[in-house]
Amino acid sequence: MIIKIDFESEIPIYEQLKRQIIQGIAKGDLSKGEELPSVRQLAEDIGINLHTVNKSYNLLKDEGYLVVDRRKGTRVSDTMPEPNEKYIDNLKEEIGYISADAYCKGIRKEEFLSVCEKYFNDFIANGEDESNGR
Repeated sequence: MIIKIDFESEIPIYEQLKRQIIQGIAKGDLSKGEELPSVRQLAEDIGINLHTVNKSYNLLKDEGYLVVDRRKGTRVSDTMPEPNEKYIDNLKEEIGYISADAYCKGIRKEEFLSVCEKYFNDFIANGEDESNGR
């Protein structure tokens, strides 16, 4: 999986990294149980501070996406986290903002929903591929 950091983005680097790892899992670029690079190695590869990678890994661990073992390293969890009330509230807030932004910029409802459906369907297709032994 290739990580691309936009150093000019308003989104903090740790958040960009976190999002890309979650997308990598959803797309099937990262498999359940797959080992990730060490904090030091990933920081060096990307050219960022190791504390930034550590923050991303710890957030992903807290959310249930990663398992961190000092002996075995960091790997993708074998089970994905279940949505809880806090997650649903955050999801509504994010979708609310994205919807408002799209509306203000003149995106038609059909186009907005089509974009959302395309991405979600891509993730569903990858999940079905995995369950079929991909």
